[in-house]
Amino acid sequence: MSDITTDRDGAVIRVTIDRPERHNALDMHLIDGLHAALDAVAADKSARVLQLTGRGTSFCAGADINWMRRMADYAPAENLADAQRLAGLFEKLANLPLPTIAIVNGPAYGGGIGLVAASDFAIAVPNAEFVLSEVKLGLIPAVISPHIIRAIGGRMANRLFLSGRKFDAQEALKLGLLSDVIGDDEIDEHVNALTRQLLENAPEAMAAAKELVAFVADRPVDRHVIDGTIERIAKRRASAEGKEGLTAFLEKRNPAWRGGAD
Repeated sequence: MSDITTDRDGAVIRVTIDRPERHNALDMHLIDGLHAALDAVAADKSARVLQLTGRGTSFCAGADINWMRRMADYAPAENLADAQRLAGLFEKLANLPLPTIAIVNGPAYGGGIGLVAASDFAIAVPNAEFVLSEVKLGLIPAVISPHIIRAIGGRMANRLFLSGRKFDAQEALKLGLLSDVIGDDEIDEHVNALTRQLLENAPEAMAAAKELVAFVADRPVDRHVIDGTIERIAKRRASAEGKEGLTAFLEKRNPAWRGGAD
């Protein structure tokens, strides 16, 4: 039985971590399943939005305890390969060329927070809670740290990494880890509304916008960055999608990616 289920509704792909009996905790089998699911989404040119969630009462409880027991006996080369595979998962999610929405249906710990931070949008239920407790186990949140620090900043990441304390959805929202906190009975409609909004936008432009943020973020505004932005807008203006969007606007009609009709 797969620990990952994938459902499709038109151009929207929903990937569900389906291991509720273990609170959707990560092990290498589950990580491999997520890699495969994300690879399939990236290769699907008709996919426009990815939704990521967990089945049951938890979003993702971090590392599975049995996997952690096995890791304690890994040789250095095995540990390195294991960490590379895990780091690659968060990198792959962050770099998907389409918008991603984490639907945080319950607690997210450790690597689960990494999945949240690597997503473009993260919408949580009010009872979701978050813990980065690696230091309590003599570990550090290493491979998820680039995504968490990008989301909440170094100063706050330092405090959460060092304290290992639990924090709730409202604090996660204030920190920038979450984009919204929505009641259980309203979250589906909220996600659907956001998804509809994203589907109105040009898909190649959204992919280019994500790449633009990655190019500009945390860099000095120097000649390299300025020239890079000039090159990117010139390329977009000359693209078939860019021309279609401008023409549709001038002709007061929907662009092709919205069906081309008013």
